[in-house]
Amino acid sequence: MSIRPIKGLIKAKPTVEGAGVQLRRAFGFGRTEDFDPFLLLDDFRNDRPEDFEAGFPWHPHRGIETITYVLSGTVAHGDSLGNEGVIASGDVQWMTAGSGIIHQEMPKGDDEGRMHGFQLWANLPSSLKMTPPRYQEIQSADIPEVTDDDGTKVRVICGSIWGASGPVDGIAADPQYIDVWVPPEKTKTIPVETTRQAFAYVFAGSGRFCNASDPLAVPTEGAGWIDTSLSEEADNRSLVLFDRGDEVTVHAGEQGIRFLLVSGKPLEEPVAWYGPIVMNTREELRQAFAEFNAGTFLKHG
Repeated sequence: MSIRPIKGLIKAKPTVEGAGVQLRRAFGFGRTEDFDPFLLLDDFRNDRPEDFEAGFPWHPHRGIETITYVLSGTVAHGDSLGNEGVIASGDVQWMTAGSGIIHQEMPKGDDEGRMHGFQLWANLPSSLKMTPPRYQEIQSADIPEVTDDDGTKVRVICGSIWGASGPVDGIAADPQYIDVWVPPEKTKTIPVETTRQAFAYVFAGSGRFCNASDPLAVPTEGAGWIDTSLSEEADNRSLVLFDRGDEVTVHAGEQGIRFLLVSGKPLEEPVAWYGPIVMNTREELRQAFAEFNAGTFLKHG
């Protein structure tokens, strides 16, 4: 077994999206090869309704999948296919935009005005860029939760771990998307298939992920890596990008640590990206926006 080295530790940056939503972006619009097949991760956490209730009015998507995971508050959505609904605390919406969809997402705070959720963008391979759009809307009660012997808890949204499989299926990058909580001062090792790109996004507590990159050789049992200063602590709104290996190890801090652990198979295809549309070539991008302006963007429905 090989522990994944850390390629980078990134703090999510404040940004404004939609009609004025204040959020934090962990990654996006940068070096896409570092996160392939994933494109962007936004943390929309806020307790001021005026900072998020303007929402994300009608806008198009093509060539990607958007994954929305709500922890507090609700997100109402509607689209050009006539779909509409609301996802609430613990729910997930996995939208495959495919050939094109126009939709809106309108967040609303809970009884105390708080909103918290994440949106992840996953790229589609060229063979599926123009696939028909579809939704997988998952209720919280349908997401399996597993508690290990040491108290570590995982919610399995997509993929499989410790005998549990997530309800989202049929995704091109065969991703694993899990919500992990490790109790205070516990050390936990989680398997991640070697061929996958992987990252962790910390959103509560803190901890240290074992860094096996130079000048530290891959630690073995008893190497005492927890005591070294070379492994940086990852706290709230920190993204840890991993190199290759087949497991991730974390030592939780005094408050424990909660993070999203996401991995997927790289597509290794060219990326042409402008705003909400991601294709493989600039010509495909130009065509998409020309169709949007001409009213011929929607291919299904």
